[in-house]
Amino acid sequence: MKRMKSFRMAVVLALMAGPLAACLVTAAYAQGFGVLSGNILDTTGKPYADVTLVVTNNETNKTVETKSDAKGHYSLAGVAGGPYNIDLKAKDKDGKDQVIYQTGVKITAGTSPVFDINMKELMEQGKLANVEAERKRAEAEQQFQSLKVHYDAGLAAIDQMKAAQAQMSTTPKDQQEPIKEKINAAGGTAVTELSAALEVMKADDSNRSIVLSRLGEAYESMSKWQEAADTYQKSITMKPDVAANYNNLGNDLAKLGKVDDARAAYQKYVDLNPTDAALAWRNFGTVLYNSNRMKEAVEPLQKATTLDPKNATAWLLLGIAQVNTMEFKTEGDKITPVILPGTIEAYQHAIDLDPNGQIGAQAKAGLESLQAMGVGITTRVGQAPPKTAKKGKS
Repeated sequence: MKRMKSFRMAVVLALMAGPLAACLVTAAYAQGFGVLSGNILDTTGKPYADVTLVVTNNETNKTVETKSDAKGHYSLAGVAGGPYNIDLKAKDKDGKDQVIYQTGVKITAGTSPVFDINMKELMEQGKLANVEAERKRAEAEQQFQSLKVHYDAGLAAIDQMKAAQAQMSTTPKDQQEPIKEKINAAGGTAVTELSAALEVMKADDSNRSIVLSRLGEAYESMSKWQEAADTYQKSITMKPDVAANYNNLGNDLAKLGKVDDARAAYQKYVDLNPTDAALAWRNFGTVLYNSNRMKEAVEPLQKATTLDPKNATAWLLLGIAQVNTMEFKTEGDKITPVILPGTIEAYQHAIDLDPNGQIGAQAKAGLESLQAMGVGITTRVGQAPPKTAKKGKS
């Protein structure tokens, strides 16, 4: 009997505990939490669907998110009382979330406020301007960081390339192949990274000209003269007053055999930087000389030596170029070289400026060869070999 009474008492207590517990939870919820809801309209006044609301409690720093539905409606349950920041995010043209509006709201504990956001009204009131400015600033910052990563990597590759080039200049030819591979690899990396930097830059960014100049340098390291020339020309188009680009463009055009265009580029460099005119014409003459365009190398080398008569290398190259373009005259059975005016003097200047060096030694050898040629070369030009006497009939 006592056992039955205990069972009945347990059932009564259980029935009492259930509703009581539910009642207590409901009361706690009503006292501290609520529902934040509302409608979002876009800048045309239509329902703004698929907008993300990032709701952050300023006191606890806790963040929750929700999205607007096809009708622009949103609802967020379980919101405690307190001050909140609300960020509205929408997809940009690249599919990335961008903050389009920021606002704040204070929620009273246990209430369920309706908080609508009308982007059309906000735009008309000019309240979206600051958000748009901040969005652009953040976007520019992100682009700059991406640009800096690629640009720095490109410059590092160019430094590696230059170090390898310096190493190759002191390495025997039969051991240069691995170094050439390093140069090409570094040049390729520089082209890739600097091209990537250009991708994240705006078309009207004035700093593009700087990146283009370094990209031209990378192309040059790989002997891609046309790509280098095209890149320098793009940089010049953006900033036509940067003298160095014309010098580099002239070098590339000369190597491509576009002598007239190269001359125009060097002349522009001289116009912008007249104090380095001798350097420009010396570069022009040297590139033509190395390309075996001796006749065309004479004029710029003459200009270079006139402007800077203390450069032994320019005098030596001028002497060699004039020797390789001189003509010969035939007098009887003798061929005599017609030495161009100033050829001997060019060699002599090189000797005087570098009497004990490599340049002076080459000039001495060239002068000795020239003097030997001046004696004349005896031949039998146009003369048929002597005929042998025919044997008579027996």
